[in-house]
Amino acid sequence: MQPRPFRLEVPESAVADLRERLGRTRFPDEPPGEAWTTGTSLSYLRSLIHYWQSSFDWRAWEGKLNAFRQFKAELGGIELHYIHEPAAKKETIPLLISHGWPGSVFEFYKLLPLLKDRFTVVAPSLPGYGLSFRPGQKRFGAPQIADLYADLMSSLGYERFAYQGGDWGASIGSVLGWKHPQRLIGLHLNLLMVPRDPNQPASTPEEKAYIDELKHFLKEETGYQWIQGTRPQTLAYGLTDSPAGLAAWIVEKFRAWTDNDGNPESAVSRDEMLANLSLYWFTGAIGSSFWPYYERLHGEWPIPRGKTVDVPLAYAAFPKEILRPPRSLASRVYTNIKRWTVMEKGGHFAALENPTRLAADIKAFFVTP
Repeated sequence: MQPRPFRLEVPESAVADLRERLGRTRFPDEPPGEAWTTGTSLSYLRSLIHYWQSSFDWRAWEGKLNAFRQFKAELGGIELHYIHEPAAKKETIPLLISHGWPGSVFEFYKLLPLLKDRFTVVAPSLPGYGLSFRPGQKRFGAPQIADLYADLMSSLGYERFAYQGGDWGASIGSVLGWKHPQRLIGLHLNLLMVPRDPNQPASTPEEKAYIDELKHFLKEETGYQWIQGTRPQTLAYGLTDSPAGLAAWIVEKFRAWTDNDGNPESAVSRDEMLANLSLYWFTGAIGSSFWPYYERLHGEWPIPRGKTVDVPLAYAAFPKEILRPPRSLASRVYTNIKRWTVMEKGGHFAALENPTRLAADIKAFFVTP
């Protein structure tokens, strides 16, 4: 692997094209009922699109990403983008950190500076996401990404490393813990890959509450998984052509999955959401970002039945995470739970919502006092 330094520089013509498209947005009407109950609020999206078109400063956010040491390298048959931030001290722990969907490496812009005192951080863009995408490249599911990440860390000289992840990052980390346990110092996750079986028996009140939560999630909150996992290409046409459509699809998740007061911006700022959206738009990577869902629905659960993750594990339980299985169920998959932290605030996008508490928990687990 021959890494080469990378700097993000979106052409001005692409920025102008985005603004023109936003200015020509054709909005639907809104059905009866309370806003957000059937999807993204019309009034909210109108306001967001207007701000994106007239006031959002892409160059400022491009600069925030370019403040980190970025690289691209040919690995696994694709050109992989990653941040590689050295720590302030020599004696540090290598930490691989991974985002999920619908996120990007922008999620880490507040977290990475909080980790630099004790960790050398490697933060890839998921294959097929953002800056790790180019048209026509091969697709990866979570198991293949885990193998690719193991190769990346070997190529960088890290035979053993710590790992942190949420969403697909948690799935990938769990696969690493199962398939490559000798490589991991430990896993720090904020989502657990416990099989989602609504018919499993409940032995405790906590298990019953979780199964009720799971049944609601499977009934009301998984429409995106089914379309992304069965007809990803059909959806990709609309979201690749319409920035407003892309915004509606992703912003609804920022509202549903964050610890907010009804307005997603009380958890994640408008600019933070738009930086993430803009990266999807400029790279044209929304369609390819669906592939892990397709692979998942046509394959096995990330940890096959009967297999376990036996490396040391820390779990950060944020109150508005999409699913929070109790420890009794989690321990059937993760057999070596060392730390279980119940957080006071935060949701699915933990690195954006509560980076200080997340960083503190990572350090508490991996760094020996």
